[in-house]
Amino acid sequence: MKSLKTTFSIILGSLLLFASSCQDKISKKENLEKTIQAKIDSIEGTVAVAFYSLSKPKDSLLINVDEKFHAASTMKVPVMIELFKQASEGKLDLKDSILLKNEFKSIVDGSLYSMDINDDSDDIIYSHIGTKVALSDLMHSMVTVSSNLATNILLELVDAKKTTATMRRLGAKNIEVLRGVEDQKAYDKGLSNSTTARDLMIIMEAIANNTASKQEDCDAMIAILKDQQHNDIIPLYLPKEVKVAHKTGSITGVHHDAGIIYLPDGRAYILVLLSKNLKDFDKGTDQLAKISKSLYDYVLSN
Repeated sequence: MKSLKTTFSIILGSLLLFASSCQDKISKKENLEKTIQAKIDSIEGTVAVAFYSLSKPKDSLLINVDEKFHAASTMKVPVMIELFKQASEGKLDLKDSILLKNEFKSIVDGSLYSMDINDDSDDIIYSHIGTKVALSDLMHSMVTVSSNLATNILLELVDAKKTTATMRRLGAKNIEVLRGVEDQKAYDKGLSNSTTARDLMIIMEAIANNTASKQEDCDAMIAILKDQQHNDIIPLYLPKEVKVAHKTGSITGVHHDAGIIYLPDGRAYILVLLSKNLKDFDKGTDQLAKISKSLYDYVLSN
């Protein structure tokens, strides 16, 4: 009888310990959701958050993830994926060079427009207009310093419709790559590149899990994304030993960041932070960076 009581006590203790552990996890998740929502509420504007753990796939936090946003420069990630796809199919060679020009056609009526060096984050590239530049170098500039001129040249090469079609095949159902950057006529008619947080999460996961292309291509994409020079959202408050492969995007009232975060212990997660209609751009940006830090702290504690 004593043995039976002892066994019962052990089983009961184990159940209580398990229940306590589950409750602790639920409490951590509930606290995280409250913390993130409080930070979102402090931002005057519309925000979407997509968090997905690559190490624990069931662990995610999705807020407003199907809301449509102007993609801004996050659309350069789909262009990069399409470049690698077409290269793997033998349609182009990333080592090849292309003539650098500054003349593009509006998707509205085919009229010509040019990029303004004063509206671009990459001014160095303009000194090379009229010369040939390697596709790989243009792609690196497109992502790491968000060169608009490089983007338009590369998008014209791979085609916007084909880029969007590739995103559909990856499972991104709503992201739209319609046009190059600074096509004012298209913008005036409401024709802009758009995305959702869910779709950016899907394509970032595809890169991380080597389903966006073959592994060596995905490794190359991650290396480019890790060389990102705009780091005022996801990485801002994270320790330096944490590596972030990401792409930002911003226009008036809009600031985004989407990336893969790699912890020193081997764990990794996807984070997408989108915003629009920001009344205070700097404050909104800082709160987005703090959301990133809160999610990092949550991952670290689990």
